[in-house]
Amino acid sequence: MKSEQKQVIQECAALSKSGQIDFGNVVGRLIRAGVERYHADYSRMEATYYAPDGSSLVVALELEVMPISETFSAAGVESAVRQAQRGEIKFPQFSSQATEAGCVGYFVQLSGKCVQYFGRNGEMHTEWFPGAK
Repeated sequence: MKSEQKQVIQECAALSKSGQIDFGNVVGRLIRAGVERYHADYSRMEATYYAPDGSSLVVALELEVMPISETFSAAGVESAVRQAQRGEIKFPQFSSQATEAGCVGYFVQLSGKCVQYFGRNGEMHTEWFPGAK
């Protein structure tokens, strides 16, 4: 992974953790840096970012360890997404609500313009970027 990509990823991760940047700005910065997708894993509390050439970078989420509900609620995940889109919550609160809804992690498909949230038993909920569909 290129050094400028690593720098943008690390900046976005730090700003997200502190609630200083919203998801839309993160997406824009990562796309401009040439990041193809990333995977946030709440079980391991880390995110892996991927470039089109197959290189990757793992970054700690650096959030408080949160219990993950055993039952997946797509409605709970969707509620957290909508609150984040309206600017009512930032990444730390979003993550808390997502894990309460049974989300163990998600893939942000930057080139595909969607986020796939999943639960312990393979449940999945897809959210498309605004204007993507």
